[in-house]
Amino acid sequence: MTEMLISTKTLPEPLSRLIQTEKVKARQAHGEIRLTPVRETELDCPLLGMFADGKISVDKFMAQKQAEKKLEL
Repeated sequence: MTEMLISTKTLPEPLSRLIQTEKVKARQAHGEIRLTPVRETELDCPLLGMFADGKISVDKFMAQKQAEKKLEL
């Protein structure tokens, strides 16, 4: 089984119209090729939830957590 991640921009136009994501997972097995849409959060978004928009850096977040811990003690 072969698997790769490709951009939908590289697909022929009739196929790219059907897929609503920017990337697809292409998997070949037993003579079949399957294209599975991949959401960005599945790819490389290590930070989910309220900080996913990038408005706060990891360093600032950690500093806030340290300050909260000091207040608890």
